[in-house]
Amino acid sequence: MAKPEWLKIKAQSSEELLRVEKLISELALNTVCDEAACPNRLECFGRRTATFMILGKRCTRNCAFCNVETAEGGEAADASGGKAKGGASADASGEPGKVAEAVKILGLKHVVITSVTRDDLPDGGAAQFVAVIAELRKIPNLTIEVLIPDFAGNEAALLSVVAAKPDIIGHNVETVPRLYPTVRANADFERSLRLLSQVKATAPAILTKSSVMLGLGETRDELLLVFRALREVGCDLLCIGQYLAPSKAHHPVVTYIPPADFDELRQLALEMGFKFVASGPFVRSSYHADEALK
Repeated sequence: MAKPEWLKIKAQSSEELLRVEKLISELALNTVCDEAACPNRLECFGRRTATFMILGKRCTRNCAFCNVETAEGGEAADASGGKAKGGASADASGEPGKVAEAVKILGLKHVVITSVTRDDLPDGGAAQFVAVIAELRKIPNLTIEVLIPDFAGNEAALLSVVAAKPDIIGHNVETVPRLYPTVRANADFERSLRLLSQVKATAPAILTKSSVMLGLGETRDELLLVFRALREVGCDLLCIGQYLAPSKAHHPVVTYIPPADFDELRQLALEMGFKFVASGPFVRSSYHADEALK
């Protein structure tokens, strides 16, 4: 299926983009901006926002939409580039300090921390999120957002991240429940809703956030039901974007959604009570993330 005109962007180059990518490489860090081939890298780096991906870059799950590398045999690369199983400590790599150093050098105002899913770790990697948040809290005037996996339903792991008090905790439902078996085979829609509900019940002051991709085969009615379900568990912030298949091996794009439809969905979501909604073909989880705190 050919991309419509509104999804065609010109190749861009920027000294700022090259500077950021050079620093990321020198510190041996990962960004979801690169791993997920995000089309907004130049814009976000120019706004002094970035999304760092901790706990390595090999995921223990194999979602049909995702461009992040998948681990084999239940193993995942740890933050130092090796492999870890069971109780491996990713903090040994000094990753929290490296992330904080990058944030200071780049002069970031808002930082987003995400990770691959680490089902091979007992706490799903929650301790590493806590360690990174603790380092980032030493930087003045920085707002911190984390985009977390579901920690396989481990409530203690989730609550440890909540106790670290980031400004925003995000967890993406990604699509409508009917499509989970083919798009997110190892995830559970209700488990994701419980996670968002637990965050809000435990720490009402922390903003909660989720994201949904369009064009995977969902219907409008199904999508609106997802919006309502997110509001019922107190989700504050919502991102709505167009799914773009990273390759022919990934889940195909079923529909390209016109920009006007994204505008309408944004208005409907705001009317449901979301405090902030980013909606558009190129919107991703961290798109204009800092605006939600203004």
